Amino acid sequence: MSLRLSTVILPYRRWHEGSRSAWVRAEELGFHSGYTYDHLSWRTFRDGPWFGAVPTLTAAAGVTERMRLGTLVTSPNFRHPVTLAKELISLDDISGGRVTLGIGAGGTGFDATALGQEPWTPRERADRFAEFVPLLDRLLTEDSVSYEGDFYAAHEARDIPGCVQRPRLPFAVAATGPRGLRLAARHGQAWVTTGDPRLFEDGTPEQSVQAIRSQTEKLADACAELGRDVTELDKILLTGFTPDRGRPLESLDAFVDFAGRHAALGFTEIVIHWPIPDSDFAADQKVFERIAMEAPAQLR
Repeated sequence: MSLRLSTVILPYRRWHEGSRSAWVRAEELGFHSGYTYDHLSWRTFRDGPWFGAVPTLTAAAGVTERMRLGTLVTSPNFRHPVTLAKELISLDDISGGRVTLGIGAGGTGFDATALGQEPWTPRERADRFAEFVPLLDRLLTEDSVSYEGDFYAAHEARDIPGCVQRPRLPFAVAATGPRGLRLAARHGQAWVTTGDPRLFEDGTPEQSVQAIRSQTEKLADACAELGRDVTELDKILLTGFTPDRGRPLESLDAFVDFAGRHAALGFTEIVIHWPIPDSDFAADQKVFERIAMEAPAQLR
């Protein structure tokens, strides 16, 4: 299988002041998927414009025809499975069945306290995620769901007619720990990683590749425990969070080298950030577009 190249477009601009044109251009460039973050606000963008993921993807569905659309990633931090399922079914319908749900356990950023709650511990995030994913799976595949759990409940929640994609839209589960990897193995159609965050500041690209190799091996073990072939899952790398940082986008050759090293680990999709001036995702737009147009052919 050829390595697919996708992009993530952060929702920091008004739709008619740059956001719309980026989504249109992303499809013109041939990206496999266009993703966006699903946060209420994020890091250095907190005090500036930031728009909702589902409305943004709905608008993107209206100006694209072929490119898949999705979140990288949605989390339980401010989502409930019942309301999220209704939005996803609607988005999948509007897009004609082009939606992938990237989903993770969430973190300790602004989303963790925006609803007035205390930040959850790592253990509680994992516990909630372990309940959130299977319930969402049911809500997207069954017409009516009732459920009482430790964290979430549903009472005769109706989700008719269900997703355009059957039995439901695909889950791309972001995980590195054992419980999350088991969820990916059981419920995921894809697995997502950003690498090992402990290496971001002081690690080397070689150490990062080794750490990601270890993650893929643990995913294979989790699949084996369930009797599932790990090759059934797509493996997605969201770039920008390894020690390489922005260097892979400095030239076509640099990107092909970076992507090739990760394709050798079994990755089927590499996701690069749409350039944002004066940010951690700054890059030359012309080089970025050349990578989009020329790199896939070199990575076959």
